[in-house]
Amino acid sequence: MASKPLFSALLLATTMWISPTAWADPLIAPVQSKLLSNFKPGSDETRFGAFEFLGGIEFTSSEKLMGSISSLRFRPDGEHFVAVLDTGHWLTGAITRNVDGRLSGLSDVTIAPMLDARGAEPRYKGDMDAEGVALREGEVLVSYERTHRVDTYPDPGFEAARPNGTLPILIPVRELRGNGGLETIAVAPSESALKGAAITIAERSVDRDGNLFAAILEGPLKGQFKVKRNDPWDVTDGVFLPSGDLLLLERRFSFIGGVGMRIRRVSGETIRPGALIDGPVLLEADMGFQIDNMEGIDVITGADGRPHILLVSDDNHSILQRNVMLEFRLVE
Repeated sequence: MASKPLFSALLLATTMWISPTAWADPLIAPVQSKLLSNFKPGSDETRFGAFEFLGGIEFTSSEKLMGSISSLRFRPDGEHFVAVLDTGHWLTGAITRNVDGRLSGLSDVTIAPMLDARGAEPRYKGDMDAEGVALREGEVLVSYERTHRVDTYPDPGFEAARPNGTLPILIPVRELRGNGGLETIAVAPSESALKGAAITIAERSVDRDGNLFAAILEGPLKGQFKVKRNDPWDVTDGVFLPSGDLLLLERRFSFIGGVGMRIRRVSGETIRPGALIDGPVLLEADMGFQIDNMEGIDVITGADGRPHILLVSDDNHSILQRNVMLEFRLVE
């Protein structure tokens, strides 16, 4: 997650990462889910900004490694997913739906340790602080902070594999904050101007003008760009819509206001080397809504043929936080 000093002081005092015991096979994580029927408790309202709330779940597990979800990506079936935990683990599974087609739970959830370039489990969190994940044919891409990099893994087989490559991040490492580095990795649609290139965006590493460092890592428009940062918001994840536009998930935290989240839409046509990108806020929510520390976002095509947005939270393995997954329909 890249927990911030204020956030850490309030919520994470007892959640220091400890290197797990090695195991040969992925762990099965049984999941119990509670339905979230309303985005705003006590209200039957479903329309929020540019989104229609479709449902959600709060989930727990007896497996202690469950939690700290930083990012997730769905397979083309819109059901199975791959997620990364900032404790250095893979999490895979599938969503389940009730008879009304609403999100109802998670199934077939497994957790496996991520392996480093030596093919071993890292000893320290800083070696494998996974913050973003993206999928494309034959590859899983993961962005890391602290030890800043973007590694690639074979797909299928990533759960038991060491990285088979690294993408140059194009951002000077000296500019990346130890706990505010490469939070987002996203792959553009192949039909877009970016031609399927991967991009990365820092969480809170800024230039002299206060703008976030970002880069197109490959392709015909390879190069560095910037993202407008609106204090106190930090970017926690991002995903491309089929249209080529980029949705940015952002978070804020304060002792007085607690946690907030918002989603900003950026025109894909503006993402170019040297550009400063920005866009309108489509949704904003605070602790009066069914949110927590929202860290992951992805888009799937719903049964209605429309873009459905799924969000997931990072509970930091704290008893004061929740694992939440929410589903919205983008209303355009």
